[in-house]
Amino acid sequence: MSDKYDVIVIGSGPAGYVAAIRAAQLGLKTACIEKWKDDKGKGINGGTCLNVGCIPSKALLDSSHKYHEAKDSYSAHGISTGKMSIDVPAMIARKDKVVKQMSGGITGLFQANKVTPLYGTGKLLKGRKVELTDNEGKQQILEAENVILASGSIPVNIPVAPVDNDVIVDSTGALEFTEVPKRLGVIGAGVIGLELGSVWGRLGSKVVCLEAMDDFLAIMDQQIAKETQKILTKQGLDIRLGCRVTGSKVNGKEVEVTYTDKAGKEQKETFDKLIVCVGRRPFTEGLLAPDSGVNLDERGCIYVNDLCSTNAPGVWAIGDVVRGPMLAHKGSEEGVVVAERIAGQKPLVNYDIIPNVIYIQPEVASVGRTEEQVKADGEEYSVGTFPFLAIGRAVATGDADGMVKIIADAKTDRVLGCHIVGPNASDLVQQVAIAMEFGATAEDLGMTVFGHPTFSEAVKEAALAVNGHAIHMPNKKKRK
Repeated sequence: MSDKYDVIVIGSGPAGYVAAIRAAQLGLKTACIEKWKDDKGKGINGGTCLNVGCIPSKALLDSSHKYHEAKDSYSAHGISTGKMSIDVPAMIARKDKVVKQMSGGITGLFQANKVTPLYGTGKLLKGRKVELTDNEGKQQILEAENVILASGSIPVNIPVAPVDNDVIVDSTGALEFTEVPKRLGVIGAGVIGLELGSVWGRLGSKVVCLEAMDDFLAIMDQQIAKETQKILTKQGLDIRLGCRVTGSKVNGKEVEVTYTDKAGKEQKETFDKLIVCVGRRPFTEGLLAPDSGVNLDERGCIYVNDLCSTNAPGVWAIGDVVRGPMLAHKGSEEGVVVAERIAGQKPLVNYDIIPNVIYIQPEVASVGRTEEQVKADGEEYSVGTFPFLAIGRAVATGDADGMVKIIADAKTDRVLGCHIVGPNASDLVQQVAIAMEFGATAEDLGMTVFGHPTFSEAVKEAALAVNGHAIHMPNKKKRK
């Protein structure tokens, strides 16, 4: 095996493996380095997202949702299930099977596209050389015309709640519980905290989310955020805003958490498990030699320009390790663009139209700008909203919580953003993302024929409502 490549990718998460496959498709000799190993020490692909992130969490979210529906919703359909129980080890085993299947799929794609998988850790040296330390500790130096850094991110730890991987866990440990904790504390009510809290809450945990921010989902459109909070509270999730954790003490199999509430008073809660979900940070430990020529910014991200090029010639960085939202699909798109630029093409990533999704139930999804952002920019805009309660398909399926909100430029009617809390929001928002990519107006969306009965009709009606033309609800006065 030659040690010289056209492209070496470090990391096989959604950013890295996509970059490697696309580079190989374009005729570039490509290798991809991955440090993940299974419990037998064998190298596996997929990075954080596939092994302990997006995929396993969605598997557990699906299992817990099915249990919740069978326990609490089937009777309305005339379906009697009798006494319900949850086999947590079986649920975790299913999750592991899904992960193994997906990881094997990436390995198969590497084979089909002639990507060379290398298992171990990679360190970027000067002059586009990469030091590979394999899983047995053997080292070798590889050379490449281009190196793509896609090392991903890891959970942020906080001194006041040190992870012990038993009572206090991070997002990885929360995927491996062997039983449903009766009392579950979650530090952080962001995307990851809400998803993991939802998993165990549906299965019977009494969940308390302690969020330091005063506003719920501050990065989201606040009308949608408030609606989401109302729905989650109705479901039983105890979300406490403005609460800063100041300490924790493990006593046997439980943990006492001390925090200051919104009024500044000290409070205490005892939990059987505590999940620390206060964010993620770029993973660069051991990645860069001092003379690699690659710089980090003030947040610890690898510094890149708009084209994902670093300060070092021929070295690129993509995904969670660079600026921007830590979203798998954002990293994948950067991977494609970088591979194509290496091959001489000139594509760009449209960072203005990257969907964001929270996979709770109902889902929350957004694309484009929020109303708060548009207002802060001083632009004139119009808003259309439509509730799922007025959608026949949603009422028929008993999944009618939430709404669709569309924001459009008041003068041109061009769609500026879409924000949804409701059934299938992750798929519905993509319809608007496509429309925005082609510069569509709210009128364009409103004139499009949508099938009936579908959840998608809420998108059409919200678009019609922008200009006061909604059919299935009274129209509010058009925003100036």
